Amino acid sequence: MKFTRLGDLLIDAGVITDEQLGQALANQKKTKRRLGDELVQSGIITERQVVDALTMQLGIDFIDLTTTQIDPEMTKLVPKNLAKRYSVVPVRTRGDELYLAMSDPLNFIATEEVRAASRKRVVPMIAMQSGIDHAISQLYGTEGAKRAIREMQQEVSETSRERSGIKIAELGNESESSAPSIRLVDNIIERGISARASDIHIEPMEDEVHVRMRVDGLLRTEFNIPKELQQSLTSRVKVMCNMDVTERRIPQDGRAIVRVRMREADLRVSTLPTVHGEKIVMRILDREKKLNSAEELGFMGINLKRYNSLLNLKQGIILLVGPTGSGKSSTLFTMISRLNTEQVNIVTLEDPVEYNIEGVNQVQVNEKSGTTFASGLRSILRQDPDIIAVGEIRDQETADIAFRSAVTGHLVLSTLHTNDAVATLDRLDDIGVEPYMVSTALKGIISQRLVRRICPHCKETYIPTEEEMRSIGFDPDDPTLKGVEFSRGRGCAECYQTGYRGRIVVVETLTLDKGIKRALTARVSRPELMEAVEKSGFEPMIENCRSLVLQGITTTEEVQRVVFATEE
Repeated sequence: MKFTRLGDLLIDAGVITDEQLGQALANQKKTKRRLGDELVQSGIITERQVVDALTMQLGIDFIDLTTTQIDPEMTKLVPKNLAKRYSVVPVRTRGDELYLAMSDPLNFIATEEVRAASRKRVVPMIAMQSGIDHAISQLYGTEGAKRAIREMQQEVSETSRERSGIKIAELGNESESSAPSIRLVDNIIERGISARASDIHIEPMEDEVHVRMRVDGLLRTEFNIPKELQQSLTSRVKVMCNMDVTERRIPQDGRAIVRVRMREADLRVSTLPTVHGEKIVMRILDREKKLNSAEELGFMGINLKRYNSLLNLKQGIILLVGPTGSGKSSTLFTMISRLNTEQVNIVTLEDPVEYNIEGVNQVQVNEKSGTTFASGLRSILRQDPDIIAVGEIRDQETADIAFRSAVTGHLVLSTLHTNDAVATLDRLDDIGVEPYMVSTALKGIISQRLVRRICPHCKETYIPTEEEMRSIGFDPDDPTLKGVEFSRGRGCAECYQTGYRGRIVVVETLTLDKGIKRALTARVSRPELMEAVEKSGFEPMIENCRSLVLQGITTTEEVQRVVFATEE
C-alpha cells in the first residue's frame, strides 16, 4: 500500500473540500489531534464517512469489532501498551499474516511496530474507534487482570514457603509484591471506566472475592479473585485513596483522581467491614463529563414545557424527587448549568461535590467540622445569593430554611427521596413543613426514574402480544394501535449481550396551580387532592413511558422493572 496523506485521500473521495481541510489543519496545530479526529470533532465529517472513504479508496476491508469474537491468544502477538498507543487490535492470523484492525490504516509507524513485535506481515483492516476501544477493553482487560492475579498468587505462595525459615521481623516485603497488586487495581478501575460503570464493588466472600460493576443501573459480575489476594488488593486501594491501611474494624472514606486515555475521573471510595473482610465500593465520577441539556436527558412534550417554565421563575422552590439512583443529581446540575450566567450568584450545598461548574460557588457539606445542610444553608443566605441549590432536604430544619428562603426572593433547587410527585406533598407534611408554606413557596415537583435505552447496534422490532400491551396500560382493541410494533435488543458485544446501552429519564412534572394550593391550605383528603391534581393537567409518568415504548427507545420489561416496581 503506497503512502497517501489522509487529507488528500478524503478530498479525492469528495468527502471534504480544500477549504475544510485547511480549516482542520489550522485547528490541528492548536489541538494536536490527529487529522481524522480533528475533522470528526469539528463536525466537518462523521467517523463513518472517514471509514467508508478509506475502505473505498484503499481497498481495505471494514470489520465491526462489536460483533467479532477474537481469540485471547492474539494478545501474545500485540502487547497491550502497543494496542492502546496506536488504537489497534489483532484480529486473526493466517500463515505469516496478522490481520490488524486500525482506526487509521495510514499510520505506518503503528504498522511497523506491530510487525516488529509480532514478526508477522501486517494486513490492515479498518474499524470504528468505538469498536476498537471496546475490543481493547474486552481483549486486554480480562487478560491483564488474570496475569496480575497469577503473579500475585505466585508471590503469595513464595512468601508462604519462606515463612517457615525466616524471622517474623523479616515478613511482608511490600516492595516485592506491590507491582502486581497495583496493576490489578488499575486494571479493575480502567475496565470500570471503559464499561461506563458508575460503581465498582469489590466484595469478599468466604472462598473468593467478587468484582462487580454497576452499568446502566444494574450490577454484573466481571470476574472473581482468589481469597488469598484480598488483603493485597484492599491495601492497594487504601494507599491510593489515603486511607488508614492498618484500620480494618471501622468504615473509611477516601478519594483519588485517575487518568484513563487522557480523561480524568474522580473515585469516591468507601470501605465497610464485613464478616469476610472489608468490602470496597468505588463511585466513578467523570471530571470531564459534559452536562446534557434537558432534551438530551429525555425531557419531552408537556414535561419539557413545564421544565422550561419552572426555570424562568425568579423565586420559589423546585423539587427533584425519586428513589436513589434515579438521576436527580444529573438533572439538578443540568438546571444549574442552564441558570448559570454572569448576572446571577449561584451557590450550591452538596454532599459530596460531584461535578465542578465554572462560575458556580460550590460548598461541600462536612458534618465533622459542623457544616451541615442546615448550617451551611444559613451561611449561604449571608452571601447574597440569587439561586441556591441544596443537594438534599433531609430534615425539618433544612426544609424550613429552604422554604423560607424561597419566599424571601430566592430561587431554591433541591432533591427529596419520594416515589412520585404527589407523594412529595405528603412527605413535606411528614417532615413538618406547614401547608401554607408549601402552597406559597413550592412552584413545581419533577419526579423521575432512569430506564435503559435499547442498544442501537442490535435493535429489532416485533409485534407485541395483547398481554404485553396491557402490562403497561395499552388497550389492544384501540384502532390507533393496530399493527403497532415494539422494539427490543437481541444482545451483542457492544451492550455486553444485555440488549440495552445507556439510559434516559422518564418524568412527571407537577406545577402547583391555584386549585392545588387551595387544597393544600385546606388540608383536604387524599382523594380530593388527587382530583385537584388531575384538573391541573398533570400527566403521570406512565404516559411518558408509553411514549418511549412506542418510539422504540425502551421496552415494556424495562418500564415494569423501573416504574411499576417502585410504585406504592
